[in-house]
Amino acid sequence: MKPCPARLEPTFSPRPWGTGSLAPFFPEMSNLAEPIGEAWMTGPESKFANGPFAGQTLAAAWPKMPVEWRGISSSAAEFPLLVKFIFTEEKLSIQVHPDDDYASLHEQSAGGRGKTEMWYAVHARPGAEVLVGLKPDVTRDAFERAIKDGTAENCLEHIPVATGDTIFVPARTAHTIGAGLILCEIQQQSDLTYRVYDYNRRDAYGRARELHVEKALEVMRYGTQSGGKTAQIQLDRAGAQETHLTACKYFATERWDFETKIERETSSAHFDLLIFLEGSGTIRWDSEHVAYAPAQVWFLPADLGRYEVRASARTSLLRSYVPVGLSTLASDLIARGLTSHNVESLLHR
Repeated sequence: MKPCPARLEPTFSPRPWGTGSLAPFFPEMSNLAEPIGEAWMTGPESKFANGPFAGQTLAAAWPKMPVEWRGISSSAAEFPLLVKFIFTEEKLSIQVHPDDDYASLHEQSAGGRGKTEMWYAVHARPGAEVLVGLKPDVTRDAFERAIKDGTAENCLEHIPVATGDTIFVPARTAHTIGAGLILCEIQQQSDLTYRVYDYNRRDAYGRARELHVEKALEVMRYGTQSGGKTAQIQLDRAGAQETHLTACKYFATERWDFETKIERETSSAHFDLLIFLEGSGTIRWDSEHVAYAPAQVWFLPADLGRYEVRASARTSLLRSYVPVGLSTLASDLIARGLTSHNVESLLHR
């Protein structure tokens, strides 16, 4: 079971707020009969397209992966990161996700994990926005009244979004995503969502989606908030412009932009995910290579070692991984050229 880069195939999820065409990201997904809102790139049913696990779902393959693939620090029973592309033509519901403590007590049947996430804006139409976090003076009672009278949006902070922005959304933070966005979402492997308001939408049968107001009000963070748009830290490193986007105990994510080629090396501690946003070329290791293209996610085993990404067209990608620990991550980032001040502004503890 020799380590090699392995591509994961997406699964697509219909959503009432989605779009009728995912082109040009997924050109085969156009003129759709129902709107698609999400492409799950590392969901449990995502299948490996190549390598020793080809044809197997991620859920089936992960428990069988040796430490050379998973990394010596990974003890998760299920694959820990969920990567999605989100396509919005309408607003999502106003919602909140529980944290690990609440989920482990009340949501064991759904996996028992909370949901902290980040969004990277792959594309944003003029005027696009997200709503993240309650305003400082909003109490539980005030928010509950706003849900009932249809003014819940007024209780949240409105954040304009441009292409290239990053938003961090910790668990227990009220939020929604506006129209006109293509986002790459990186999150804990959890699908726990408590909806509080869905704009009175109905499906083709006249049915409203389920709301979870009591649970949402119970887990929601009031007062001081910690989510929102993040500062990005840029540096030139070994042939690429490296932009550090955000980091927490669940994931660290950076963007690499380059014109020709870069050489990198995996860590034996953890696997890496390379999420290609634009460009084309090949990933090369040992004497082998595979071709990459936009809207692909590649799993790089921990013991892959040195590899090269050789671009035939200007390439932009996100690299994401699960840190060993925040103190170790901070030391690694400083060794790569970030200042201690920049590291502290990047980390969400």
